Amino acid sequence: MSTMSKPYILVDISTQQLHFIGAVQRSYSISTALNGMGEQEGSGCTPRGQHVISDKIGADQPINSVFVGRVATGEIYTDQLAAHYPQRDWILSRILWLYGIEPQLNQGVGCDSHSRYIYIHGTPDTEPMGEARSHGCIRMRNSDVMELFDLVEVGTRVDIFEQLENSINTQ
Repeated sequence: MSTMSKPYILVDISTQQLHFIGAVQRSYSISTALNGMGEQEGSGCTPRGQHVISDKIGADQPINSVFVGRVATGEIYTDQLAAHYPQRDWILSRILWLYGIEPQLNQGVGCDSHSRYIYIHGTPDTEPMGEARSHGCIRMRNSDVMELFDLVEVGTRVDIFEQLENSINTQ
């Protein structure tokens, strides 16, 4: 029997990188909240701390599928669609919905990541990665979030830090 630990995700807000550690190792450029780090409801910030993936949404949808309220609309993102709906916060391709597991930090009244609808999700390829631009979620390139989606399961641990305190051990 293998002694390998369960796969997990580390999100380093300071470098705007998401690292998947498992049987394979992957690192992705991401975009977290323009408003910085924070857990308060309505803050538009990316919550810190320990989370798990509570739901995987969009498994059978094509790349650039549009989601509203975690439901595929049947639309495929295009520049023309974006021009028609300029105020939309585009959630595309796949959604990994996060559930905070630290009471009073990212779980509970006024700070609950799940009830704040914090996701790891795809975004238009025109959006920059490597810089904070989201409304609180963790945005990824569509091809990257689709790859990550296939690597994780519901219950996969996701730790979000301002700066990783230790280097990533790839052994």
